[in-house]
Amino acid sequence: MEQTNSNVTIGSLFRNKVIRTLLLSTFFLQIGIWVRNYSILLFVVEKTNEDPVAVSLISVAEFAPIFLFSFIGGTFADRWKPKLTMIWCDFLSAISIFVVLLALVLGGWKVIFFATLVSSILSQFSQPSGMKLFKLHVKEELIQMGMSIYQTIFALFMILGPVLGTFVYQRFGIDVAIAVMGVAFLLSAGILFMLPKDYELEESTEQTTLMQEMKAGFKYVWNSRALRLLGGSFAAAGLALGLTQPLAVFLVTEQLGLPKEELQWLMAAFGIGMILGGGLTVGVAKKTPPQILLAIGMSASALGFMVMGFSELFWLTLAAEFLSGLFMPCVHIGINTMILKNTDSAFIGRVNGILNPIFMGTMVITMTASGWLKKTFSLVAMYETTALLFIIGIVILVPLFKHNPVLKKSEEA
Repeated sequence: MEQTNSNVTIGSLFRNKVIRTLLLSTFFLQIGIWVRNYSILLFVVEKTNEDPVAVSLISVAEFAPIFLFSFIGGTFADRWKPKLTMIWCDFLSAISIFVVLLALVLGGWKVIFFATLVSSILSQFSQPSGMKLFKLHVKEELIQMGMSIYQTIFALFMILGPVLGTFVYQRFGIDVAIAVMGVAFLLSAGILFMLPKDYELEESTEQTTLMQEMKAGFKYVWNSRALRLLGGSFAAAGLALGLTQPLAVFLVTEQLGLPKEELQWLMAAFGIGMILGGGLTVGVAKKTPPQILLAIGMSASALGFMVMGFSELFWLTLAAEFLSGLFMPCVHIGINTMILKNTDSAFIGRVNGILNPIFMGTMVITMTASGWLKKTFSLVAMYETTALLFIIGIVILVPLFKHNPVLKKSEEA
């Protein structure tokens, strides 16, 4: 494997066909996902007279598959050919969307939840396959910068996605919105045909069962010091974010004494910070080890939440949100790059399938408890605890600060 080249540029990044194809596919996927999220949300709110149970079921359909299918999907992603897996996942998502459209035309509106559920399940198979393609086809020195561009697309859609989804639904209605989703998924599938042909993996002389491969995945993560520590840092970050995520509106109404509608400006500041941060991180990423990048992002988050907890000034809270957003790409890019550089291609899916539920599971635990904790403790205490948990996550990473997975992998190659 090639040593890291200090002359890596954006030009060399976009000359890589795999990166170009994955980024273009992701662009159309994001259109489909955000139109899905907001048009279905608005449709269900309208159909059920703002029934909170029906609205909450949308989130269940979106996030439950992460717990139920993430590790299973990751294991199958390691078994199957990644290009073919991604194409089939996007194609089946499109088919499920058109089935929902047909049901809507026939009058069965409740099947709308099926659209979110199916595409969310399929993404648990597709996402680790995309990571595997990065590992197989992208040079070590391009991975981190490629991840920077990848995260910038996600950040951009955090701002534009809600606007796009709301516009399509309000202007054209649910039928057209559903059709847009289906076409977006089909375009993504079509673009993925431009990827290089899947490698023919060597057949193992010893046939293994799905359960044996799952156990091997857990053993692989446990035996890797870098991945174990990353899992611990994941858990701390998940606990931190879940603690305050449902409380942002109280930060506006109680801490700042403003109408709840002002929350949109805090979200906008965070999103704008993410877009700018994604662009800035492209330049920094090629020179900074991923574990340092992750620690920088978590440090900025800790500082941001600390300021938000104490601040009673709108502009200061706005600045703290912007700071957190500005460095959030460092967190995402650091995590993905660490996984890719510390994991053999044969285990990419399973490692993703183990680490992602750790983050989501811990986040859901504190999200569930946050309402009760707010009644017991002050809002300030909640935000300062979040900052402390981020600091704990950084401390867990400290042993990896001198770790160089690129050289290690190079020597092994």
